[in-house]
Amino acid sequence: MRIGTNNARIGIGSNSVFTYFSFNTWVTLMNTQLIMGIVALLIGAATVASAATPQETQAALDARLAKIGEAKLEGTEKAGELMVPGLYFGSRKINNNYDVVDEIKKSSGATATVFVKHGDEFIRVSTNVLTPEGKRGVGTALARAKAYETVSKGGQYCGQVDVLGTPFDACYNAIKDKAGKVIGASYIGYKK
Repeated sequence: MRIGTNNARIGIGSNSVFTYFSFNTWVTLMNTQLIMGIVALLIGAATVASAATPQETQAALDARLAKIGEAKLEGTEKAGELMVPGLYFGSRKINNNYDVVDEIKKSSGATATVFVKHGDEFIRVSTNVLTPEGKRGVGTALARAKAYETVSKGGQYCGQVDVLGTPFDACYNAIKDKAGKVIGASYIGYKK
């Protein structure tokens, strides 16, 4: 940048080619760039501040599942090393089907899981939660803690939890069949 001597002009360019601006034009350009930078920072901050809560994302997951159809158990399916009831929404089998949980991860960044009730346990049958070995946590059980107690009774639990050794802000919701019997649970979590 070189300041010219005639009429307080500012030149921008190499020694052989200059673009001259009046001082006022140069100040206007610099202010515009500064304002655009501030606006970009504010938009970024607003995006982070308006990120979905676990409750909002849980509602989105449950709505996606309900849109597929009514929850029901049918037959048995393998989940990891276990044989567990087949969990269906409408005609779509959820066991070992990762479309819905992966859509949640893509749209919100949240971890998502669908559990099936197997005896007294809730077993992961569809999840984007990874084990320490980097594999999906299918076939692992929901820990017997507050979330387990709440969904076993047909309710929703939201709070801080440990998922396969990692802390999350999470929500769990009971999945019920048309008779109102708890047959599974859904989960959403944001890593702390």
